[in-house]
This record gives sequence, C-alpha cells and structure tokens, in this order.
Amino acid sequence: MFTGIVEELGEIVAIEAEGDSAVLTIRGPLVTEDAVHGASIAVNGVCLTVVDAKGGTFTADAMKETLDRSSLGALEPGSKVNLERPVRLSDRLGGHLVQGHVDGVGTILSREPGECWDVVTVSLPAPLARYVVGKGSITIDGISLTVVEAGADRFSVALIPTTLSLTTLGHKKPGDPVNLEVDVVAKYVERMLGDRAAGGLVDGATGGVA
Repeated sequence: MFTGIVEELGEIVAIEAEGDSAVLTIRGPLVTEDAVHGASIAVNGVCLTVVDAKGGTFTADAMKETLDRSSLGALEPGSKVNLERPVRLSDRLGGHLVQGHVDGVGTILSREPGECWDVVTVSLPAPLARYVVGKGSITIDGISLTVVEAGADRFSVALIPTTLSLTTLGHKKPGDPVNLEVDVVAKYVERMLGDRAAGGLVDGATGGVA
C-alpha cells in the first residue's frame, strides 16, 4: 500500500525485452537505500517487485498485463519516473490510500499555467468516470492529487510548485499518457451497494440481512 507522495524522481536506465514481458532497470538512490529482493516500489503508480538492488539502481519484471494496462510500455532509457516505497503502518498518511494497481491510462489534454500552479486536464476512460468526483482523490502516475473538476470524459487537477518540480507532471505535455488509479474506497462502496441491491448482506452472527 502506498500514499501517492512521491519520494524520488528516478530514471529508466535500461529496458530488456523478454518475450511479452520486460525487465526494467531503474535508478533511484533514495528508494533503494533499504530495498531487498521481493520488496515493492511504485513506479509511476505501478507496484513492481524488486528483483535485485545495487549501486542505487534496482531491477523489476513487468509482465504483459502490466505493460498492456499501464504506460510503462511507452518508457525508454532516460525516461523520468515517479518512485515511492510502501507506507509503514507507523507513517502519516500524507496523500490517500493507493494500491499501485493501475485502473486505466489517460492522456494529458491541456496545461494552463497559473501564477503559482498549473491546471492540467486529463482524459478519463469511460469505465472510470463514475469513481471520479470534484474534490475527490485520484492518483496520476503515482501522485496523490485532488480533483478540481470532473466531467464524463475528463477531469482537471491543480499542480503546486512542489509537484511541478519533484514529479514527472512538471514536464508532461499534451498527448503524453499517464497512469490513473481511482480511489479504492469508491470501488468498495460501489460493490457494497451493488450487493445490497442484489439481495442484501447476510449477517453471519444472526443469519439476518445487514
């Protein structure tokens, strides 16, 4: 589990294709300080498992499902990526609960520079629109952000100077793909309401309907 607070702007060092999968080598001196084989690191919002870590870099396997459902397949050596280690139970939850499971890929539609921030509009895949609301949370390339406005096929976010300087969104341009993860709480609520509409939840203690 992550929080969407990017720890480090890393860089793709190498990509080695292996059939329909790929091995990524990523530079990230901060996130590899305590990385061991089997650890998790979010790369542009995608939870990847560390295969090896040494010299400030780590390698991770990206399966076909990951490449197909995220923007990782479009990366190349030199690409900048947002990196975050999993949250500890003792840590403050600075952003919101992020699983590192990409729900879809959006596209940067526009950027409107402001005095101290940029307003960025992103396309929204139709199946995800019902989970995105104004002032709600969404994850873009692993960054926890607050939705400014939400429409049927797009939404906007405001990027503060810190986000612009410390993450990939500082230099993304219209036409660039971004990974999207909607608020997991919204998905659980939808599922629970759907179960109730289908007949209710059974109370295990009484055999009644909750």
